[in-house]
Amino acid sequence: MPPSMVNYALPSSLMTSLDNGPGCTNSTVFRPEYRVSGKFLGWNVPPEELHHIPDHWLGYPEPEAYMHYLLGLLYICFMIVALSGNGIVIWVFTCAKSLRTPSNMFVVNLAILDFLMMSKTPIFIYNSFNQGFALGGIGCQIFAFVGSVSGIGAGVTNAAIAFDRYRAIARPFDGKLSSGKVIVILLLIWGYTLPWALFPLLDIWGRFVPEGYLTSCSFDYLTDTANNKIFVMMLFFFSYLIPMFMIIFYYAQIVTHVFDHEKALREQAKKMNVDSLRSNQDKNAASAEVRIAKAAITVCFMFVASWTPYAVLSLIGAFGDKSVLTPGVTMIPACTCKAVACIDPWVYAISHPKYRLELQKRIPWLRINEPEPPADTKSEGTVATTEG
Repeated sequence: MPPSMVNYALPSSLMTSLDNGPGCTNSTVFRPEYRVSGKFLGWNVPPEELHHIPDHWLGYPEPEAYMHYLLGLLYICFMIVALSGNGIVIWVFTCAKSLRTPSNMFVVNLAILDFLMMSKTPIFIYNSFNQGFALGGIGCQIFAFVGSVSGIGAGVTNAAIAFDRYRAIARPFDGKLSSGKVIVILLLIWGYTLPWALFPLLDIWGRFVPEGYLTSCSFDYLTDTANNKIFVMMLFFFSYLIPMFMIIFYYAQIVTHVFDHEKALREQAKKMNVDSLRSNQDKNAASAEVRIAKAAITVCFMFVASWTPYAVLSLIGAFGDKSVLTPGVTMIPACTCKAVACIDPWVYAISHPKYRLELQKRIPWLRINEPEPPADTKSEGTVATTEG
């Protein structure tokens, strides 16, 4: 329990309510207007909305107003960059004939999830400029539901992209995924993702609650009940560990395959007393595939780096020392997850040749200078994004 939750003088009117037995909760005892030494988190929350807030947060002092305003401005920047970047990705990949391949359907799905993640930021921005839980329980449920769908969906889609890259590079003779197979995989992704967001939304298992400065909302990882702890553990396993294992496994297989293949080519060339067995066309094709793989690996690495702190934070809240989870600390993972959704679309522009070509044609003022590759060497591989 934070130190700020003890040693407060309470008025006699409140002391009377403490004797009322089961009807009195911590949210009532620590109702901020009854304190005599400054504002605490939740000071401006109506009494009927207090039940949404875990008692853990009510013992911390209200941050300075400028902290709320700075976070609000930061999220405005996140929203503009991410919505424009992912919007361009969705537009280009769906309209450009050269990019309408089955594999790139994963890219569009992931860009949609990134777009969804940032479309909920007006709730956070409004709460920040009103210094707290301004939109109440309804706003909190919308924010957390959209965030859980986009976050979990991005992880599973990244795993699907890793599998697709593995097939394209390590097992090219198996053939590319057909449109029908990709659609089935996408349906499975959404079917896998939605229950984890619907359970807490419908109060079936777990719940959505505000966190940190009470301006954002997420899964409840603070309530000390066996049911809630099991939910957090299952969520950690199915929405984080499984996708993360698949991402790491498939990209490790890709790296191993590339090294083994290059080693075999060098040994064969040495036996034949030639410098290389690759023609220029083969080199161009391999280069395009490697660039796409690098883009996918980069974005998936950012996904791992951004969501791992959130996963660790949830485990600490459910099974560890809650005192380390201060409001400021819990706002850091929330910001890193949003930052990744901003960066991902521009990774395409740096690393994916065909996407760069389309941007060069459609948005010339970006000053992208991508040479037109020979028709036979153009890659149809997948690029990756997150969300975030």
